[in-house]
Amino acid sequence: MRGTITSPYVIAFVRHLLRWIPGTVFLFWDGLNTHRSKKTRAALVEHHPRLRVYRLPAYAPELNPDEGLWAWMKQHALAGQCPPNLQVLEQAIRQALRRLRRRPQIIRSFFQRCPLSF
Repeated sequence: MRGTITSPYVIAFVRHLLRWIPGTVFLFWDGLNTHRSKKTRAALVEHHPRLRVYRLPAYAPELNPDEGLWAWMKQHALAGQCPPNLQVLEQAIRQALRRLRRRPQIIRSFFQRCPLSF
């Protein structure tokens, strides 16, 4: 998705997760305004038993597993690439993420480097 991520997009994404993932869903997210908006909070309350939301501290990349993902992407999967435009970059990111799905040990490492227990 390009552009600004607004509350309706966040709400739709969470509802999509809840529709396709059985059981309890745990969300760990940062302080992005759309994560904290009244509209988002009100929409999430209706899913309370199945949805657990945890807010990360204001600036704590060491607690955020997706920081490990993006560091790995830049240092390994996309290293040395100089895409001529945004479309080529997006395609390279999608390909790298598809390849990463076949390497669960790397995905686990993003969570293991965090001092939180998952």
